[in-house]
Amino acid sequence: MQNDQKNKEAIMQVIENYYFKGIYEGNLTLLENVFHPEALLFGDVKGQPYAKTLDQYLQAVAGRQSPKDSGKPFGGNIISVKVVNSIAIAEVTVKMYDFNYYDLLSFHGFNGNWLIVNKLMSDVNYKI
Repeated sequence: MQNDQKNKEAIMQVIENYYFKGIYEGNLTLLENVFHPEALLFGDVKGQPYAKTLDQYLQAVAGRQSPKDSGKPFGGNIISVKVVNSIAIAEVTVKMYDFNYYDLLSFHGFNGNWLIVNKLMSDVNYKI
């Protein structure tokens, strides 16, 4: 149980320092370091299906103005993290541009590093 708590704290640091920061700054290096190279992303944006490989997602990030440069409000919030041995799920929200995203991030521990192996996301209509 103590190990699960340490892993939970490590995952929370990864989310804050790589995932949220990478999205906010549009920093591809940070995002590449938090996602497994074969990660897949699924969900919906404005009610439309969304499915991308990591490469497609990173290309989209590279092609848009970062939330930091846009001057629009940005915020990331960790709702929960559940760890079971070498796997984990994080429930987070991300406020960026005019979107409120609800994300479920699946993690796997690789050689002491926690990487996102799958991202499920939905653009929700309520404030987060």
